[in-house]
Amino acid sequence: MSYFYVKALHIIFVVTWFAGLFYIVRLFIYFAEAAEKPEPERSILQKQFSVMQKRLWYGITWPSAILTLIFGLSMLYLYGAVPGWLVWKLSFVLGLYVYHLLCHGIFKQQQQGVLKYTSTQLRIWNEVATLFLISIVFLVVLKNALSMVWGIVGLILFSVILMLAIRVYKRVREK
Repeated sequence: MSYFYVKALHIIFVVTWFAGLFYIVRLFIYFAEAAEKPEPERSILQKQFSVMQKRLWYGITWPSAILTLIFGLSMLYLYGAVPGWLVWKLSFVLGLYVYHLLCHGIFKQQQQGVLKYTSTQLRIWNEVATLFLISIVFLVVLKNALSMVWGIVGLILFSVILMLAIRVYKRVREK
C-alpha cells in the first residue's frame, strides 16, 4: 500500500518539476528578448524576469527535482527489482538531471546579466525537456524494447517536425 502513496507523490513532483523546467526556459527566452529592447524597458523587463526566474527555480523547480529523486529512489527500494525497461528509464532520468543542471548554469548566467544564447537557441533548448518527457513516459507505459524502438523512431520524427516548426515560427515572427 505504501508503494502506491510513494508512487503518487513521485508522479506529482515529476509533473511540478517538468512544469518548472518548461517555464524556466520560457523565462530565459523572455530575458534574452528583453535585451533587444531600448532602455528603460530593457532593465525593467530583465529585472522582473530575473525575480520570476529566482522564485520559480528555487521555489518550485529545485525542490520538485529533489523530491522526485527521493520518491523515485523510495519506489525503487519498495519495488525491489530493476527490470530492463527501468534501466533505460533511469538513463533518461539521469539525462534529465544533466539538463536540469545545464539550465541551472543558464539561470546563474542570466542572474548576472550574462547572455550567451539567443532566444532562438533557447527555444530549441526548451524542447529538450519535451524529448525527455516523451521518452520517459513511453518507457514507463509500454515497458518493452520493441515499443522503445518505435518510441525512439517517433521521437526522432517528432524532433524533426519540432525543428521545422521552430524555423517557421521564427520566420513568421520576423515578418
